[in-house]
Parts: sequence; structure tokens; C-alpha cells
Amino acid sequence: MSGCGVPRLVVAAPASNSGKTTVATGLMAAFAGRGLAVSPHKVGPDYIDPGYHALATGRPGRNLDAYMCGPELIAPLFGHGAAGCDLAVVEGVMGLYDGASGEGELASTAHVAKLLRAPVVLVVDASSQSRSVAALVHGFASWDPEVRIGGVILNKVGSDRHEALLREALDETGLPVLGALRRAPQVATPSRHLGLVPVAERQADAVGAVAAMAERVRAGCDLEALLALARSAPALPGEAWTPGRPVAGGESARPAGRGGPVRPVVAVAGGAAFTFAYAEHAELLTAAGAEVVVFDPLRDEKLPAGTAGLVVGGGFPEVYAPELSSNEPLRGAVTELASAGAPVAAECAGLLYLSRELDGRPMCGVLDASARMSERLTLGYRSAVAVTDSVLAGAGTRLRGHEFHRTVLEPGAGDTPAWGLHRPERRVEGFVQRGVHASYVHTHWAGAPGVAGRFVEHCRRWAR
Repeated sequence: MSGCGVPRLVVAAPASNSGKTTVATGLMAAFAGRGLAVSPHKVGPDYIDPGYHALATGRPGRNLDAYMCGPELIAPLFGHGAAGCDLAVVEGVMGLYDGASGEGELASTAHVAKLLRAPVVLVVDASSQSRSVAALVHGFASWDPEVRIGGVILNKVGSDRHEALLREALDETGLPVLGALRRAPQVATPSRHLGLVPVAERQADAVGAVAAMAERVRAGCDLEALLALARSAPALPGEAWTPGRPVAGGESARPAGRGGPVRPVVAVAGGAAFTFAYAEHAELLTAAGAEVVVFDPLRDEKLPAGTAGLVVGGGFPEVYAPELSSNEPLRGAVTELASAGAPVAAECAGLLYLSRELDGRPMCGVLDASARMSERLTLGYRSAVAVTDSVLAGAGTRLRGHEFHRTVLEPGAGDTPAWGLHRPERRVEGFVQRGVHASYVHTHWAGAPGVAGRFVEHCRRWAR
């Protein structure tokens, strides 16, 4: 595919908790309800919001992370996700100009908007201001001339009189008011220690929450004006990203050697306990020649038939520790697979699941480590280098990732670490033993060419 002319909007805000998720998800659902094919995107490493986006649009929610994937991949990844769509809505992260700490604009919503040449809709919490809103909006609109703010949506407006005062003030900025949402009880999107509760844990309630967001947006926003703004975005040059290309050595599915399967089965943990996953990972595994089969560690007592590799991503195993622990047949199957040397890639929640115990409850025992919940939030981007050869990376391989958890791990003695971290502090982290690579660090494989291909090739070799 050459170029991408899909109409697009970036939904941003001056700060967190201004209403971005409500507006972005509501817009996605409202436009999808009008029969448009809407492509949903989220700036940054967030795994939870894309679940609500997918519910609103019926398409996979996709992340656009300029730190982990690099700025050069943002437009190609967008083109891949938005192919064939009528409209794309991109939800920003934090405040418009907030990016990776100490890295200037890198990975900020503003940075991604510029890379996408997309107009920005600024969602402003107007609950405690009137005329001052003009100064705030003017400052954001003039801070970076390359960021095109196309209009404002006012959130938490108190009354008709309040709305009139806000609109009058914003007339002086020359920016149109594209919507005004009244102050109302919070749409039912419950949170806990790492943000919103994922869709997979509350499917029926989440459907109602998304419908409520769509209704608020339809009632308070000028959808025709927003669509016209989206259509004003120029076409993006260059080709869309394709999962078949960035594979180690240009590998793709091919006949296996003597006794080996053409497409090794890679089991990927899913279900309510393991909801943190980037859509591109499964696409990359498939392009590298694997047969990807999703299973639910809360319910399935066996690994998929013929499993030659295991991927256990992030999520909330601490919430489901009793259920995960009580599924002894599956824990035994995972332990047996890892003991046999099969390739296993585990991130964060997967790391905890492979540990000896979590909050006192037995887990798989693949790793000699004990995990427990903590009051301390560990959060931020990480710059990492592989300490030793593993099924994911050769020693010395550099990539970027993200850490996000409220647990601590007490490792056993003599463990071989997975990564040497260089941001924000220097330390080693994770585990490599036989075919297991386990770490707290989340990575985006689209930004790490060769990871998926290397993993699948190890699966092929093990299966032979």
C-alpha cells in the first residue's frame, strides 16, 4: 500500500483526566454507529483504552508509541491499522505536550499528531473556569506552530450560561467549539491500581459504558464539523507497515526441516487475566510462520495441541491469583513445557505467572522467584540491552520498552538476567533460563525487528 489518505483526528487535552477517553471512545462509537469503518488508535503504551476502542469500533485497538517503535514507524503503523477505513480517531496520552521524560517531545501526543499530519481536537475540562479558557487554549494552540489544533470540545460544562461564557471567550481565539459536554455523573468505567478495568473483565457493563459515551458525544458534539476536520488531513506519504517484512533475516513461513512442523503452534495466553497485548504481536508471529492459538489460563486445563512455544503477556494475575493457582493441570503443563526447553516469552503478568508463588499462592514454579503486591507503582519507559542470548534476542541487542506494575519480585540466587536497563537508572532485570525469557519490561515487537522471527525459529527447532 502506498500512502494513506484516511481522514483522521487526534483527541488531546491539556492534562490527564480531562475527558479524552470519554470523547475519543464516544466519537469512535458514534461514527461507527453511522455506518463508518472507524480505525481506533491510542498514543503511548496503554493496553486498556484500546480494549474500549475495539468495543466501540469492532476493530483491533492499536497503539502508536514513538518511543518504543521509533518515530519513523508511526505513520506506517497507522497506515497498516487504518487501511480500508473511512475515519481514524487517535486518543492522546496525558497532556498534549507530555512525552517521554527527559526526551523533549518524543512520544507525546503532539509529536504523534505531527508525524500523522493530523488535526488535533483539544478536550478542555471547563468545570472551574470561564473566560480563562481562552488563555489556556491560546497557549496550547500557539506553543508549537507545527501542531494544528482544529477545534475545542468543552467538557464538564455546568449550564447554558456557563457554555455561553466559554463560547464567547473562545471566539477571541479563532478556534471553533466543536462540542460541549455537560457535567454529568461519571460514565461507568471503574478503575483500580493500574487504571481502567479491562473490557475482558466486564464485557456486558463495558458495552453499556461505551454506548453511554457515544450518546453523550452525539448529544453534545458537531459530528459533521468533526468529520470535515478529519477530512482536511493531507495524505501521508510512504508505505504502510506490513508484518511480513520486519522478520529476522527476512524469514517467512517455509517448509520445515526433517521432522519439523511447517507452522509451529505458538500458544498465547488470553482471557481476563492476560489482557495486555499489542495486535501486531500475533500478526508478526503469524508472518514468521507460526500458528497462533489463544488460550485462557483461567479456564483451559491444557495447552493447545502441539504447542511448540508459549507467550504469556501482561495483565492482572494478582486479581485472579486464586483462580490461576487452582488450575493445577494447566500450571503443570506450563512447567512441563518450560522444563523441556520449549521457547517461552513472558512479560510482567507472565513473569508473575511463571514464578514460584504470587501473594502466597502457588504459581507455575518455572522461576525460582516469589512475587507479591506492593504499594509502590513502577512506571516508565526503559532503554534495555540483552544481557545474554535468549529466544527473543541475541546478547547485545538493544531495544526500548515500558514498565508498569505494582508488584515486587524476590528472585532466587544465581539467576541470569534478561536485560540490562539504562533508563532511568542502571540495573539488570528479568530471567533467562533454557528456553525461558521472562521480564517486567513490556516491548512492542514492531519496533524490534527480528524478535518474532527469532522466537518462531526457536519454536521450529524445539519442535523438531
